[in-house]
Amino acid sequence: MDGSGRVTLATIADAVGVSRATVSNAYNHPERLSTQLRDRVLRAARELGYAGPDPVAATLARGRIAALGVIYDTPMSFGFSDPAAVLFLQGVSQVCEQADLALVLIPGPTSPTARVALVDGIVCYCDLPDEGALATIRERRLPFVIVDGPPHDGAGHVGIDDRAGARAAARHVLDLGHTRIGVVPMPLDDSGWEGAPSPERQAVARYHGVRERFAGYRDAVEAAGLQWEAMAVEERAPYGRDAGRRSAAALLARRPRPTAILAMSDEMAAGTLDAAAELGLDVPGDLSVVGFDDIPSAALARPALTTVRQPHLEKGRRAATMLLRQGGTRSEPVELPTELVVRSSTGPRPRTP
Repeated sequence: MDGSGRVTLATIADAVGVSRATVSNAYNHPERLSTQLRDRVLRAARELGYAGPDPVAATLARGRIAALGVIYDTPMSFGFSDPAAVLFLQGVSQVCEQADLALVLIPGPTSPTARVALVDGIVCYCDLPDEGALATIRERRLPFVIVDGPPHDGAGHVGIDDRAGARAAARHVLDLGHTRIGVVPMPLDDSGWEGAPSPERQAVARYHGVRERFAGYRDAVEAAGLQWEAMAVEERAPYGRDAGRRSAAALLARRPRPTAILAMSDEMAAGTLDAAAELGLDVPGDLSVVGFDDIPSAALARPALTTVRQPHLEKGRRAATMLLRQGGTRSEPVELPTELVVRSSTGPRPRTP
């Protein structure tokens, strides 16, 4: 024991008759000791009441924490409730498991936790505000990777071509003959605003993915010789299936009503199917519906949902791997593929809508 009565590595070393380095290896590098020697050291430590190395001191000694952080642009609980976010988090956790690292979830973008979280780097999911968590991360000089948000200098980036995916979704219903098309968007910002957003509001949406998906829909509509301003859009908040249901109900109350609806996520598309069922509309006989994400429930919906597939699990893996291997900052951006998956929720424009 030292002068304060604490059990130290030296105390255990003296009791076993080995060096302090051997005791340290028993905890930090067990592969350097025989099983028998490590067992002797740990048994002596237990008998002396030693609880193990102080984690903070160990962190300072090795110069790393052995943990990655994940921070969302929404409340932390979103990572456990949204199916796409769950898959993403699963991908990050798989890499952490393989590297024997802890995974730390950091509360939303304005939480002060980002300043004190003990992590070696951070995966930032979507659009963190520059003046909040991102500023803190930069001040701490932590490596970070942006996923699905706009690129930032000095950070790695993993994402998809949202615009191309949305363009493919809109082109699909246009090729089926639909010209009256409605859009069920994700909320354009976090204000809780609801209504029919103008093209100007669409263009300045706070979220990168929302802006890009609007742009992709518009590309396809205008390429078909139609006016984007003639397309019906209804925004509801907060994000989720119920917002999709209410948004679609507002679209379907219009006269003439849309014959096809483009939903910016599968959760919003599920709400759209709910609204159609409440009105007794047949999908796809009366209304075609296209989602975005291809979460597991999309193929199980009734009818099975036509959607844009994106690799959520792989996105999480790539982001965590980028952070580990290259510290995020020196990495080339990664753009993962999307694919239109045609199922039974879309069909030709009805003859008598």
